[in-house]
Amino acid sequence: MSNKEEKKQARRPKLRFNEAEIKLALSVMGQLEKPIELMYYLMERENEKSFVIIFLSGDGIELESIIKLEKRDTDLLYTLDKSKNLFALICQETKVDGAYRFAERLMRNLILNNATEIYCSELEVRSSKHPAQEIIFKSIENYNKLKKDKKENEIIFHSLS
Repeated sequence: MSNKEEKKQARRPKLRFNEAEIKLALSVMGQLEKPIELMYYLMERENEKSFVIIFLSGDGIELESIIKLEKRDTDLLYTLDKSKNLFALICQETKVDGAYRFAERLMRNLILNNATEIYCSELEVRSSKHPAQEIIFKSIENYNKLKKDKKENEIIFHSLS
């Protein structure tokens, strides 16, 4: 390997999933791959603009019932890991600003209800050029980084165009 390639690899952050994260990724793939493909179909066929995937967890609260009260009829809710109170939402026809306001409203509600260790990551998908697996892995990577960095009660947002 050349010196230039070595420097490039040294700058690139190492991406490692532990066993629990890999098992979560496989479970999430099983649940979200087909819905993401459907979102792609709608984007291409119906000229929908974008969608957002939100990963949300919180302790000490019945998170699922709060999400169900707050979400729109067009938002898809998935239980990713019941034991860790981790959920995913796929929000159709949603852009950065709308998803962020929705997450802020959810966070306020959770904090008011004394939830602890709240983590929220969002990924906006603007085109169907990325494979569904890449969207899922990027969502998991963002969520895992959020937890590892202990960014509680923050909303971390990324976009893929």
